[in-house]
Amino acid sequence: MTLKKIEEGIIIDPTKIEIIRKLDSIVFDCDGVLIDVSNSYDLAIKKTVDFIIQEMAQVNESGLVTTKLIEGFKASGGFNDEVDVTYALILAIVAAKKKNEEFSIFILKVIENADQTGINSVEKYLDTINVDVSDIRKKLSYPSKKFQNPLSSIFDEMFYGSELYLQLYNKKPQFFDGPGLIENDIVLLNKDLVRKLHEKFDKKIAIVTGRGNLSARHSLKDLFNEFDLNNSKFLEDEPREMAKPNPQSLMSTIKGMNGNNSLYVGDSMEDYIMARKTNESGIPTIFCGVYGTSKDPEAKKSLFENNHADIIVRSIDLIPKTLNLVEA
Repeated sequence: MTLKKIEEGIIIDPTKIEIIRKLDSIVFDCDGVLIDVSNSYDLAIKKTVDFIIQEMAQVNESGLVTTKLIEGFKASGGFNDEVDVTYALILAIVAAKKKNEEFSIFILKVIENADQTGINSVEKYLDTINVDVSDIRKKLSYPSKKFQNPLSSIFDEMFYGSELYLQLYNKKPQFFDGPGLIENDIVLLNKDLVRKLHEKFDKKIAIVTGRGNLSARHSLKDLFNEFDLNNSKFLEDEPREMAKPNPQSLMSTIKGMNGNNSLYVGDSMEDYIMARKTNESGIPTIFCGVYGTSKDPEAKKSLFENNHADIIVRSIDLIPKTLNLVEA
């Protein structure tokens, strides 16, 4: 199968054109798709890692984490949750220190061995190379319920800020005070694009995201109400086993909208895998990969090309044009 570049920023699998013409509903991921999170979620990962390795692991370093490393974990298909990425990075830093290896080299081996099982694959790899990180694992006590582990609390306080954190958890933050990094979110969706989507899909427009409802609502503001919220899924508010790439949330959303042929728009391998699993379950689903918000757009585009994504676009602004070109 050969993907076909339709025009700049748009690539389509020509074997899927007939199915794409029948699309009657659309579902969006949020981070990296509707919202640029490079200075919010990504920065929260970096700052949380710095804080914990210095305060809890006695590693007197900072700035070790890059966006490229974050995307490296996400490309494995098992790290949709930013706190999972944070945890994996902390373990890798501590392990590199214990083995007296250069972190920039060691972390690449950790990422190479990461897979769809997420943090389990990282813990397994560190066990395999006989490095004992049980001390920091015990301190972090992750994953566990909210407020039963310091990692989730520190991350959420940094990301949400004191006001939203109190609103979300009815609990005052312990570690940080002031506005959260969520205020750095850049919304990529606009009213003109929403209008075009409604013209094409009517009211069958929803969200399936790893974010919580409050977080998505806070950043998208009035645009949040343009989606079918009754059938949207906000996985931070759901049990951990529902996390991407588990297809149950997307399947439920599409069924709830009475979608017969749906388009899922995402920017990660978890999104790709979830859409594929949904399609394989008998619910016709086309996957559209967005690559323009990546720190390395060409690498993200290549990732989607190598995995034969149905549609690949630079940004969500190109979706109406892409669908019009297919129908022409």
